[in-house]
Amino acid sequence: MAAAVQSNLSGGNLHRNPHDLSAKSVSAQLSYVPPEPRTAEEAGIPDYMVHDLFLRHMLQRSVANIAELSRAMCLPDGVVTSVFRYCKHQRLIEVLGMLGNDFSFSLTSAGRILAGERANRCSYAGPAPVPLQAYYESTRAQSARLSVDRTTILAALDDLVLADHIVDQLGPALITQRSLFLYGGTGNGKTSIAERLYRLHCDAIVMPYAIEVDGQIVILYDPVVHQKLDVEVPGMDQRWLVCKRPSVTVGGELVSSMLDLRKDATSGTYAAPVQLKANNGVFIIDDFGRQMISPRDLLNRWIVPLDRRTDHLALDYGIKFEVPFEMLVVFSTNLDPNDLADECFLRRIPNKIYVDSLDPKHFDEIFRRVANSRNLQWDPSILRRLRELCLNKTGELRACVPRDICDILSAIMVYERREARITREDVERAVALYFPDAEKRRLD
Repeated sequence: MAAAVQSNLSGGNLHRNPHDLSAKSVSAQLSYVPPEPRTAEEAGIPDYMVHDLFLRHMLQRSVANIAELSRAMCLPDGVVTSVFRYCKHQRLIEVLGMLGNDFSFSLTSAGRILAGERANRCSYAGPAPVPLQAYYESTRAQSARLSVDRTTILAALDDLVLADHIVDQLGPALITQRSLFLYGGTGNGKTSIAERLYRLHCDAIVMPYAIEVDGQIVILYDPVVHQKLDVEVPGMDQRWLVCKRPSVTVGGELVSSMLDLRKDATSGTYAAPVQLKANNGVFIIDDFGRQMISPRDLLNRWIVPLDRRTDHLALDYGIKFEVPFEMLVVFSTNLDPNDLADECFLRRIPNKIYVDSLDPKHFDEIFRRVANSRNLQWDPSILRRLRELCLNKTGELRACVPRDICDILSAIMVYERREARITREDVERAVALYFPDAEKRRLD
């Protein structure tokens, strides 16, 4: 039976979501909308953190006003005004005049000294953080609930060729939102499947820019991971942003330190670990078993989070706290799962899908799609020869081969500046370049 394979067609199809999120519909889809705080107390973080953040923002500006700082701190004018009055009373700022109905002010000498001291401890000058409890509640409230069938899966993964049995195994696994193990031979489409699962989500979520824990700031928002939506939700706390459900992929670069909080000695803030950034989305561990961290250490680290959907992190001075572990974890590997984990851990990954190699029919279909997308002219007779060469080398038809061979064929045509018509000899040359020792055997 055929596995999944990326056809790699031209255009923007790779990142298309079948459920496009429009600005008009996002507000109605949100399952959690944090209300805008009316007072500093309702903001839920210590007063001194708001004051310090105010001073650090002022330190970056020679002159400011309340509206400007309100936008920068993502706090209402009323909250910023109360901080302004406190700092004015403490002679940390001086009023320079009026800007319409707003005050124009700057730091005094004493205010600049104090702001510099605060910045030496923590230089963060972004949106105000939200309390940990609010983040915990929001993540639980926004846990993914998928309702899929074969049609929706095929629509979301329409640039892949999927065998029926793969689709029918994916469906129930995704509905349960329990962890997923994709295993099988290399090059058969496991990563391609995993990287497209986020497309099945048809809703948006809200998440904070940063979290406050024991007076410390943990930066959560990562523009590389989180796709922010340009949406305004009336009455929503501006310390939160609306974004698509995230999809985070780690591979061989994964080390144990990436799973814990990391403090930046320069800024004094903590960077959220990769799994925290993946909350309410998909977390993919690609090439599982080939990371710097051993499979046993990783599995021992996550045996409780996978089972109870909670994780524990620690600040650098020992304070531990609980965070939600609300995501679909996908393990992708070409190794035998039984060699990577014991029965106790595999029980916590209830969905295990074997992604096998292609049959001739699907192998030919992939080649047809890819070759046509590259405007390569070809005769059906070359497909039999390509299959023979592949089977002779590996004993199977791998899903990645048609795309990779077409890339080489395209390069040959460009190099020799000739018509993009594939011959039997071209296929043999491409295979010789692709497989180790194939060129030597061709010449022999």
